[in-house]
Order: sequence, then structure tokens, then C-alpha cells
Amino acid sequence: MTRSLLVFICLLPTVFLPAGSLAQQPTKIPRIGYLSGASSSTNVPRREVFRQGLRELGYVEGKSIFIEYRYAEGKLDLLRSLAADLVHRKVDIILTAGPGPTRAAKATTSAIPIVMAQDTDPVADGFVVNLARPGGNITGLSTFAPELGGKRMEILREVVPKLASVGVLGNPTFPGNAPAMREMELAAKVLKVQLQYLDVLGVKDIEAAFRAASEARADAVLTLTSTILSTHRARLIELAEKNRLPVMYHNSQFVEAGGLMAYSANLTELFHRAATYVDKILKGAKPADLPVEQPTKFELVINLKTAKQIGLTIPPNVLARADKVLR
Repeated sequence: MTRSLLVFICLLPTVFLPAGSLAQQPTKIPRIGYLSGASSSTNVPRREVFRQGLRELGYVEGKSIFIEYRYAEGKLDLLRSLAADLVHRKVDIILTAGPGPTRAAKATTSAIPIVMAQDTDPVADGFVVNLARPGGNITGLSTFAPELGGKRMEILREVVPKLASVGVLGNPTFPGNAPAMREMELAAKVLKVQLQYLDVLGVKDIEAAFRAASEARADAVLTLTSTILSTHRARLIELAEKNRLPVMYHNSQFVEAGGLMAYSANLTELFHRAATYVDKILKGAKPADLPVEQPTKFELVINLKTAKQIGLTIPPNVLARADKVLR
């Protein structure tokens, strides 16, 4: 057998392979990093609706997409190291569940795309140049709607007709809270309501804030966006019931956990929409070219069981406007 014939016989199997099969390589499965400042348990509804959004787009977790979950459990100083770990693991996209995680991710990478599932004010926070053309590696969805501060005050006045003093719980320096507070103050001036600011910078401050509100004879409480309050919402709701204080929360998850009422952007919708950003980026879109979406759906959610427990009657006209009433 000649050398040429031997080479020809050895190459025969490749001659009859399907066209293009030699170039086929194992498909790389994209990895998404999910970064949150809160606890895993408080993230369940948002996390699940994000996963649902991916499924609707054809992704199967564990098969066609992987998700690395990282939670700071309310310890915001851990966010930077959690973000660094996701970068080290070479995730393709980082999904951030709030301004704190976005800031940590931004400080850690300028190359990996970052999708904000929610941010109170991405322009003021320095995450994007403008909403129409973000200009960097960050895009996603915003909850920026400062008029909600005034609207919450107006609804609270309808629910508590003799409203004269309101305790405001949260961190005034938290991104997006300042413009909401300005709207709140304008509404309070018109309604002749006195505001009492009660800073909550740590979990121990929650109980102290309620004690101060009670001592000042506050008629109700409003909460500002806060990772601390979100992480410890069960304690917050418990203290509100104990002090028999009506509380207007900054998102509906507090109401679903037993709080009285909330008026806010539909966060479930935002996390669902975040999946479309992930899909577009995985298909080649650049974050710099994907406009940041602003909220279009707002919801008033009321818990009648909680109202009864604190001896409060919700007016029929307010109930009629509610998007969801829990009984």
C-alpha cells in the first residue's frame, strides 16, 4: 500500500461527515449574575418573575442559561466583593436589583454589561449619561417617579382624615429619595401636615424610629426606599401593628407581607421586563444603545386585614381605586 493511498483511507471518515460539522464547537451557555443587597427570602417574588421572563423568551435555566445568585443580606459593604466574585466567574451579564448593587457592579467592571432591574434615578446616580442613550455598559429600568412622594401623601390623607403629623422612615440620602421627599413636602404643605424625619441607617434604628413617632404622636408613617427596610420588612410591619400606626410603604411587597398599603411602580413588571434586556444583550445589542425604560404602571395595594387589626376603616372611594385589595 502506497503512502498516498494510506493517507486517503485515513481521511475517508471526514469526507462523508455532514457539511460544517468539523467547525462545530460546543455551544457556550451564557451565565447571568444576579446581584442584590437584600436577602434571598425577600427577593423571591422578583427573582421568580425574572426567571419567568427568561422562560417566556425560550431560555431554560440550567440548560440554555445559568444564573449565579449573590445576596448581601442587608450588609451593603459586601456588595463590592460579591460583584467582584461575579466578574471573576466571567458572567456574561450582571443583573442588579437596586442602586447599591448597580454602584458596586459599576465600580467593579466597565466591560461586562450591567442590567438594572430597578433604579430610583440612574442619571443622578451617574450610572447612565441619559435615559435615551445610556452611553456605557449599564442600561435597564428606572423607578424614577418623584411625583409618587406627593401622591402617597394625598392617599394617606384620604385614609386618615385627621392627619396632622407623619413620620418619614428611611435614609434621605438614598438615591432617588431626595426628589420624592421634595414632592412629599409640597403635598404636606398644601395638606397642612407636619413631617417628622426619622433616619433608619441600620436595623436597630427601625424600633427607635417607631418609638420616636409614637412619642411625637404621629398619625401615620411613610417609608422611603431603603435596603434596610426591605431586608427587615417583617420587623417593620410588626412594629407598625404594635403601635397601631397606619403606614404607607414604598412598594407593594410590604403589603403582601402584612403591611397596610403601598403606592408605587409595579416592581414585578420591572423585573419581568429586565429579562428582555438580558435577551437583547445576549443577542448582540450593546447596553449603550438600549434606552433606559421609565415606569408606566403604578399600583395601589391595600391590605384590609391589616386595616382591621389596627382599627382603621379604608374609605370606599379609596378601595374603589385600589389595583389590588388583600382580605
